[in-house]
Amino acid sequence: MADLKRTDGSGYYRVERLAAVPPFHRRARYHALTVGMLVFYGPLPSLYGIGEVTRIEGAFVAVDFRGTGSCGVHEDVLDRCYLVPLSALERTLL
Repeated sequence: MADLKRTDGSGYYRVERLAAVPPFHRRARYHALTVGMLVFYGPLPSLYGIGEVTRIEGAFVAVDFRGTGSCGVHEDVLDRCYLVPLSALERTLL
């Protein structure tokens, strides 16, 4: 998978380094999402890339991916069971 440009212009995200997390996995279920948090699409991180939570409505979360994934998705609304927050360790890998 090709490297993807960071939104802050400081290089590239290496989303292929993120481990896939299946839907409804413990890591995808037990976390508190907040507006502004960086997340990735757990089942296939390179598909959507890395995004910022912009709004939360019940079980659904609006995420601004800014085209960082291989599909070029800019914004989408997903069920929170598919979203995994980026940990401090994962940020160092990117």
